[in-house]
Amino acid sequence: NSISQYKFLKEEQKRRIKLEEIERETKEKIELEKQKQREEALKLKLKESALREEIKIEKQRTKDIKLFLRKEQAILRIEQAEKQKQFLQQLKLEKQIEKFRIREVKELEKLEKISLQEKRDDYAGLQQRIEKLKEKYRIIRDQKIRERVEALGVKIRGDEDRETLLRKEKEYTIARQKIEFALESFYRSASSLVFQLNKRHITRHMSILRCIDRRFETGEIFVKWDESEDEDWLLLIYIKNNSPDEGIVIEDKTNPEKNVSHEFKNNEIFKASDTMVDSLTQLIGRMRSKAD
Repeated sequence: NSISQYKFLKEEQKRRIKLEEIERETKEKIELEKQKQREEALKLKLKESALREEIKIEKQRTKDIKLFLRKEQAILRIEQAEKQKQFLQQLKLEKQIEKFRIREVKELEKLEKISLQEKRDDYAGLQQRIEKLKEKYRIIRDQKIRERVEALGVKIRGDEDRETLLRKEKEYTIARQKIEFALESFYRSASSLVFQLNKRHITRHMSILRCIDRRFETGEIFVKWDESEDEDWLLLIYIKNNSPDEGIVIEDKTNPEKNVSHEFKNNEIFKASDTMVDSLTQLIGRMRSKAD
């Protein structure tokens, strides 16, 4: 009996040790699984945090790029407007120069007639001096044309003749007219919209809206409150990259919490008009709600 009892106790001990070992291994596996889950959860959390940070950075980068491009566009329009001013000034001077040129031709013709009437012996020499005078003034005029074309920002090689320079000048003028004409329908639409809003929706306690035409100065049209500075516009309209083929841009600051830019093709005036109507009517609606 003692031997049997001993064997039983021995087997019972082995079984207990084995169960304890199985329990320990099970606990270790459970702990490892929990640790693995914690690590996976931490990795997921870190990835989510990194993604949120990337989204935040992307938004800021997009905002910075848009701001940069707007500033570049503004600089480009100002430079183009300055060239336009110089061009018009050059045209004004050219008209004055043309008067002198006409006077020059008349004086030379008069000199030739006098020489013929007097039948001077040195007529040939006089004629040669007259031709030199003509060549001198032709060179002066060609140089003035060259300077005028260069002032427009048109690239020239330096060896162009008068016809080539005048052709380039004409091409530039046509391009500028194309830019101004491209904005014409958008200006009429914005101006008409402002008139209707002032007449029908602006209360006597609100400032009126103004549509400012700066196509000549900066290539821009903008809508603002009457008492606001020009820089505090609500809608800004201009040609993208000063190229009518690239379309029209309308920048919208009617909602202080959400500044946006819209791009339209030249023939999408009705779509652009709807966008301006929505933005300005919503702005007026918000202001009237605050007043109430």
